[in-house]
Amino acid sequence: MARSGVPVALQIVYSGESKFLSVRREFVVSPDAMRRRAIGQILLLTAGFLVLVAVSTASVILVNKSREDNAWVVHTVEVENQTNALLLEIRRAESAARGYLVSSGPEFLTDHKEAVAAIVPELDKLAHLVGDNPVQSQNVTKLRSAVEARLAQFAQEISLIERDDRAGAAALVSEVAGGNMPTAIRDVADTMRVEEDRQFALRTANADRSQQLASIVTLAGSGLVVALAGLSVLLVRRSTRARDEAEVKLRDANLNLESTIDERTADLREANNEIQRFAYIVSHDLRSPLVNIMGFTSELDELRGDIFKRIAALSRAAASAPSIPEIAADSAEPELGATDQQLARDFAEALGFIKSSIGKMDRLISAILNLNREGRRQFEPMKIETNELIEGIVATMAHQAAEADAKIRIEPLPQIISDRLALEQIFSNLIDNALKYLRPGVPGHITIRGRTKLGFAIFEVADNGRGIDPRDHQRIFDLFRRAGPQDKPGQGIGLAHVRALVRRLGGTMSLWSELHNGSTFTITLPIAWTVSNRSENS
Repeated sequence: MARSGVPVALQIVYSGESKFLSVRREFVVSPDAMRRRAIGQILLLTAGFLVLVAVSTASVILVNKSREDNAWVVHTVEVENQTNALLLEIRRAESAARGYLVSSGPEFLTDHKEAVAAIVPELDKLAHLVGDNPVQSQNVTKLRSAVEARLAQFAQEISLIERDDRAGAAALVSEVAGGNMPTAIRDVADTMRVEEDRQFALRTANADRSQQLASIVTLAGSGLVVALAGLSVLLVRRSTRARDEAEVKLRDANLNLESTIDERTADLREANNEIQRFAYIVSHDLRSPLVNIMGFTSELDELRGDIFKRIAALSRAAASAPSIPEIAADSAEPELGATDQQLARDFAEALGFIKSSIGKMDRLISAILNLNREGRRQFEPMKIETNELIEGIVATMAHQAAEADAKIRIEPLPQIISDRLALEQIFSNLIDNALKYLRPGVPGHITIRGRTKLGFAIFEVADNGRGIDPRDHQRIFDLFRRAGPQDKPGQGIGLAHVRALVRRLGGTMSLWSELHNGSTFTITLPIAWTVSNRSENS
């Protein structure tokens, strides 16, 4: 034995386990750190996404604004060009009319007519271009009146020339040249140019401002993206450095991992064997004095008659009573006084308690030895028809079920590959417990059902018995621990043994139960179990 009364084998197991846990903790990142890192990455990605969206949106808006401002600038230039085109056609018509007056050449007349025909369309086009500007629309109205008057003068001049009234035509030309009509056209055109120049300056400033804002937003967004990229690179480098350091530590640890595992496995095997030897030795050493106690108790029981005969004889001698013949005394029960009779009954009761305790102790020791032998048994996997196996178990308990007025129903169960003897022990214990702890006076209903899920077979043994208090759900799986009224025979090892077998088979065991509402034991086992190191070393 070692410190605190713990066997050396158990200390080897615990020390090996603690070393493995310490190595594991060294390389496992805490959940809080992982959560913080994940939140930081999410926030960083979100910030980058929002910056890109904002920069893209602002860029699109500003580019559209700049395009619109540039379009207005172009529109202003078009208005000025159209005004100049209108004035050019008017001058062309004037020059052609004068050439026709001087030379009477038909080419001048043709040119004049073409110019006159183009004046009105050019004026209409100008009116359409300035339709968005009320000031320019008013100027176009004035310009149209002056142009229409000038066109009437052109028609009058050509008419005089065609009637061969050249003197009248020359006088009219001189009158028009010295009149207000050409000046009015020129003044309105100048006014329109001034307005368009003002619009040009304003719209050019707006376009420049939009382009400047677009440049600023682009530069700022690029700077933010670069900053976020730098932060991302920094975080990635930090994570990479931490990962590299962890990989170095893990690589260093893996250099001796195989030998460490072999050493720990050997320690665990030795510890397991020592625990089994310890259980066997303890059980054997306990049985030796128990046999002696049982023997001496039997001798006391045999001596009880002689002891109380002497007590009876002494009592009669004290009372001066005639003695009983020795032969008769040997065959008859001694006559005792009231006090001695009570003493005899107490003596017999004490011997009964001692014998009962010896019997219970003997059964517990036998149970420990059986558990020890079962723990050393090697499991042999084989294909098992589970329905057939449980039907055989139920058949052996038919008499017990009839006495308990219970019906056992077996639903279709999945086939599995496992150890047959272990399964027989598991289901025998569970069905026996279900029959044992039924409610008095209530017909028993026990159901065994099963299903498969993700490579595992799930079995359930459900009953309508007296149930188990939820506070005792873990207690009943402890060795030599029982729950509820102790009115049924047993040593409290059945469920502990069942759970140990389930674990060796690579499965799990759970319980659902409430007082007076029955119990359901759920066993989860691999469908295709194979021998593993766990089962070999357990």
